[in-house]
Amino acid sequence: MLDKLNIVKQRFDEISDLIIQPDIIADQKRYVQLNREYKELKQLVDKREVYKSLLDNVSEAEEIIADGGDAEMVEMAKMQLEEAKEQLPALEEEIKYMLIPKDPEDAKNVVVEIRAGTGGDEASIFAGDLHRMYTKYCESKGWKVNVVDFNAGTSGGFKEIIFEVSGENVYGTMKFEAGVHRVQRVPQTETQGRVHTSAATVMVLPEAEEFDIELDMSEVRIERTTSTGPGGQSVNTTYSAIKLHHEPTGLIVSCQDEKSQHKNLEKAIKVLRSRLYDLELAKKQAADSAKRKSMVSSGDRSAKIRTYNYPQGRVTDHRIGLTLYDLSNIINGDIQKIIDELMLAENTEKLKEASETI
Repeated sequence: MLDKLNIVKQRFDEISDLIIQPDIIADQKRYVQLNREYKELKQLVDKREVYKSLLDNVSEAEEIIADGGDAEMVEMAKMQLEEAKEQLPALEEEIKYMLIPKDPEDAKNVVVEIRAGTGGDEASIFAGDLHRMYTKYCESKGWKVNVVDFNAGTSGGFKEIIFEVSGENVYGTMKFEAGVHRVQRVPQTETQGRVHTSAATVMVLPEAEEFDIELDMSEVRIERTTSTGPGGQSVNTTYSAIKLHHEPTGLIVSCQDEKSQHKNLEKAIKVLRSRLYDLELAKKQAADSAKRKSMVSSGDRSAKIRTYNYPQGRVTDHRIGLTLYDLSNIINGDIQKIIDELMLAENTEKLKEASETI
């Protein structure tokens, strides 16, 4: 393991030299990539120092014990050896996980799209519940949430809502939420008290930066319209709403959240770029069968990933068979425990694949 960590240290030193070179700083794409790699490797290099120190302690203690000269020194060395050997297994396990190659997308911000599925008005209400759940979760993480566009449901909630989330390692956390979410409860509109099943689809797209994908604006038709929705200044009076039509793919993106046409255009372009990037990413993942088969982040948007059962106060994540009887806290944004279990399952899977090389 120390050999692998030494290779990491060598690469870290190499990057440390590169990121101060003027030609690298001038190349924004390369500079950003190297900075990300630097931050990731820095954590491993710090762990290497701790690991190396423990190994040195073991060697030093074993030498003193083997020499057997001073009884008091031997006793202290035995304690030092025991302490170091107790700490090593947990540290080695932690380093094994850290040595698993990271998905380069994990550090990115995201664009989240929630769409009401089967279930009519109740599905729209549920989509609103999911949006609220994610907003509260993101706020608890110190992440910034920014609504791009929405289409309100007739009885509350949303037929569709798109929002950006920015912060640290957002995609690496939020990617586990992509898929079909089901709710089982008595709808507000139900008079007989029968439990209905409704659904909403969540899409989590890594936010594409300008140099991730080239967007040819000559292939984009821009439609400017008046905003729709509840009244207020600027609504239905100025042409601030933007709709983008990407001719080659047929993708359509709308944004009317901002009063400024320029800001709406900026947001819409960001979402379009992310959707195009997601299409490219899906092609790459399709070529990587191991990643595609991953039970926790397959990217299959038709897969039912989680059920929220209100009568039983139960939430079940079907990918890992996790059931928690804590629905009220979960729907109020406390989803970290589910994400932690999903991350653990994915890392265990990756560790199995990488065990031959680590």
